[in-house]
Amino acid sequence: MKAVQANAFGDPAVLSVVELPDPAPGLGQVAIDVSHAAVGLIDLFFRQGVYRDSPGMPQPPFVPGLEVAGTVRELGEGVTDLHVGEQVVAMSQTGTGGYATVYVANAHSVVSIEGSGIDPALAVAMIPNAAMAYAALTEVAHLREGETVLVHGALGGLAGAFPGMAKQLGASRVVGTVLTGKLDQARATKLPYDRIVDSTQLSEVLGDEKFDVIIDPVGGRIRTQSLALMGPGGRLIAAGNASGDREHTITDSELWLGSITIAGFNAGAFLPTHPEVVRPALEAARTAVAAGLCQTVVDVLPFSQAALAHERMENRSVAGRIVLGARS
Repeated sequence: MKAVQANAFGDPAVLSVVELPDPAPGLGQVAIDVSHAAVGLIDLFFRQGVYRDSPGMPQPPFVPGLEVAGTVRELGEGVTDLHVGEQVVAMSQTGTGGYATVYVANAHSVVSIEGSGIDPALAVAMIPNAAMAYAALTEVAHLREGETVLVHGALGGLAGAFPGMAKQLGASRVVGTVLTGKLDQARATKLPYDRIVDSTQLSEVLGDEKFDVIIDPVGGRIRTQSLALMGPGGRLIAAGNASGDREHTITDSELWLGSITIAGFNAGAFLPTHPEVVRPALEAARTAVAAGLCQTVVDVLPFSQAALAHERMENRSVAGRIVLGARS
């Protein structure tokens, strides 16, 4: 098979297309002929070596890629609910392996899109992230019908899946925030936000409005500012750190005084330890995407341009999501 491999930690130039042996599925696994692999922020962090000293994190050489779409190539022993040739989307439990023409996934991390009418490029761009949003909202934030949600970094790959999933789960209002320079782009989006505001002027534009749930994949200063936007019983989900501010802290007195909760959600840690959540999350995500609740711009590049895809992600010159096409 062809694969995009990170041969060392470093800049996008460490990525190259290589030939590797075709993997075969084991017990409870599915081999997939990959048509599309999504490019995510975690791929950049792995390539850069941000987590190089953390146990279990990928070490070069490795194949990045968390999310794939394609058709079932071969079924491992014990897999009975899928068939060869079926269109599917799959999530990696290791966060790697997706930038390849053949990928092996655990069957419970695979969902069929056969007959759904969902374009596979959109499917891989949105279904896994919407599944993560479902898990975060139901298992961690415990979102209830009629509650309100605020999403920081509203156009991000993961963040952009939250408004549609929150609406599907019964949220009454979903507001997004972006930096000043992205306001025009954000307001033209098809994502189902009720309003999108400037993240540098939260108190000015939101006034006394409070939110039941805040999704924060940005971190840093905006995480502290979010505390004033929650009433008693509010829940903030720390879902990433795109700001890169790893020194930011919040004191426990701020939590008990406001009677608010901050919880972390890292899909790479949560989903492998809660496997029973994965398939229902993927099925809910498929429903949301098919209903048009997770529309985004998808730019498809060939595998040979994986380095360019990473450069564009680093330069923040991405309007929606970048997907690598194995057959482009």
